Amino acid sequence: MVFNIKESEQRKVIKDFPREVEEVEHVWIPMSDGAKLAATIWLPVDAVENPVPAIMEYIPYRKNDFTKIRDSARHPYLAGHGYASIRVDIRGSGDSDGILEDEYSKREQDDALEIIDWLAAQEWCTGAVGMFGKSWGGFNSLQVAAREHTNLKSIITLCSTDDRYADDVHYRGGNVLASDMLWWSSTMFAYNARPQDPEVVGERWRANWFERMENTPPLVEYWLEHQLRNDYWKHGSVCEDYSKVQIPVFAVGGWEDGYTNAVFRLIENLPNEHSKGLIGPWAHEFPEVATPEPSIGFLQESLRWWDQWLKGIDTGVREDPKLISYVQNSELPQVSYDERPGKWVADYQWPSPNVIEEKLYVSEGKLTKEVPEKRKTVVPSIQQHGFHTGVFCPFGEPGDLASDQRIENGYAVVYTSEPFEKNKEILGHPLFHAEVSADQSEAFMAVRLCAKAPTGESTLISWGMLNLTHHQSHEHPEFLNKGERYRVSVQLDAIGQQIPKGHRLEVAVSPTYWPQAWPSPKEVTLTLYEGEHTALELPIREPQMHDESVSFDIPEIAEVIQTETIRTENRTRNITHDMINGVWKLEDFSDEGERLLPCNGIQYGSTNKNIYNIQENDPLSAKAQCEWELTLGRDHWQTKLITYSEMTCDETTFYLLNTLKAYEKDEKVFEKTWKKEIPRQFV
Repeated sequence: MVFNIKESEQRKVIKDFPREVEEVEHVWIPMSDGAKLAATIWLPVDAVENPVPAIMEYIPYRKNDFTKIRDSARHPYLAGHGYASIRVDIRGSGDSDGILEDEYSKREQDDALEIIDWLAAQEWCTGAVGMFGKSWGGFNSLQVAAREHTNLKSIITLCSTDDRYADDVHYRGGNVLASDMLWWSSTMFAYNARPQDPEVVGERWRANWFERMENTPPLVEYWLEHQLRNDYWKHGSVCEDYSKVQIPVFAVGGWEDGYTNAVFRLIENLPNEHSKGLIGPWAHEFPEVATPEPSIGFLQESLRWWDQWLKGIDTGVREDPKLISYVQNSELPQVSYDERPGKWVADYQWPSPNVIEEKLYVSEGKLTKEVPEKRKTVVPSIQQHGFHTGVFCPFGEPGDLASDQRIENGYAVVYTSEPFEKNKEILGHPLFHAEVSADQSEAFMAVRLCAKAPTGESTLISWGMLNLTHHQSHEHPEFLNKGERYRVSVQLDAIGQQIPKGHRLEVAVSPTYWPQAWPSPKEVTLTLYEGEHTALELPIREPQMHDESVSFDIPEIAEVIQTETIRTENRTRNITHDMINGVWKLEDFSDEGERLLPCNGIQYGSTNKNIYNIQENDPLSAKAQCEWELTLGRDHWQTKLITYSEMTCDETTFYLLNTLKAYEKDEKVFEKTWKKEIPRQFV
């Protein structure tokens, strides 16, 4: 998404640093197979005389244009405080050689190890290296840490995951994440097709461009071919063996982000006792520029971390709490927030002794502390359930969040608590335990947790889902026996949330959740069996006196490079209902604008439209469509890419269609179509 610094008196722009900074562009890092990777390096001008540690960000999003603005906000800052800060384009992206084969490939990791070798050998480097990154860069920081390079001393991983199957954009709870699997593939499908810069690489740019377009696959084909947790997903999932990550890890997330759950697993399971976690109210962004507010002085926090582990300076981070998190106050539902009132809290252990589990049982539409009599409730399929529940991974854009859930509650079975008698704070993962049966051999259960205000508004605060054929294993699922009772647990996304006195909680259960989950092959009716085995389990945190001592500096960033806006950003997100034909459609359009970088003359822009259709009573009518248009060029060099991606199904098969068209100026120079049929496996 477009990097945008929100105007705020609470954010300080730094122009002068303790050490003067030199920016070295178009650095070529040689690989052992003859390929070269493109990098930009910021370092103190006296680094040869006074060597410094190196910090690397290693991502595929194009340092010379797409991330150039955001890179300028933090890399010079780190360099100005005594580091060599390096931004490298992954092989097959930006100006780097080659093809980007897949997410998080072994080749990507191997290249990273060679980059660390190269950095450690430079005369301006002390030999100590760190890695950091948000999203992709957070993922591969963890993955490279698990490769145990002796010069890699620590990492900061933001908005990432330790589990590529269970907690990423492809599958959730063993279900196809319909909202994001095709969208993310379509995004990288378009991104990977962008050309190198002729002014940097010379005439070979065009041959490389055509090679990229011809040979870079639509990644959704790989992802959908692996519908179960297998070696494909275990690769790059550090949860398979946490002991491989021996160095200190600073894991950072936000409650609006799609990857916050990993922070809890990492701080609980990583072997290095000095690993820490931080969770704020933020979307998928760096905390010094993130929304909703409060943002924090995260670059200063990063320097405390790097000074400790790369320079050996005692900055006090070893004594910091294991987890610092932000408990949000209750708010009425909005599709975006500028600010989330709340408070910072500190836990010196995780799992924390400050958190206790409380159960609320389901009983005739209510949540109650008392174990109810044994009854059963029928939960029918309503295919349009889920349209108003927001996006999986908000980037802080308008319209990303869920609207009032009273709209959705009519499509689900809902259980509501009595008004809370006092304020309570939830920190961690809510769990919904259920005794359940299904009338089909394949089914899933989606669970929403909402806070209900005294005035009736219902705010989504967490959700989760489970493919019931996976209730024992994501690797070895089994078809359900129709009508047989199963005891299952659905883990909901972790939250830090206050429920005020007088407010209620709602649990909504459904066998449908479009477009988050791809529908089951047939319409499903679930039966919930009320009693001791069907209950909501809440992690209730008791406030601590030391919570009041948590504070952060005002955010600082470096002065970003200048840009000229050619076209402003625009976002629309509409739901329509064809009442005659019973068709529901969500159309999400994002114009990310177009801008010119005077520093290098590059002009770039993009638009993205995503459409999700479904017809009432027909799970096989589900259809996802994603379109991208990307422009990139300067002066007489102008390129445009147009992509279309589509995913449909029948009872046994998924159908994928991807098309790519490329233009130089107004002339079409490339066109290709990919079609793929992939059998459904327990989804």
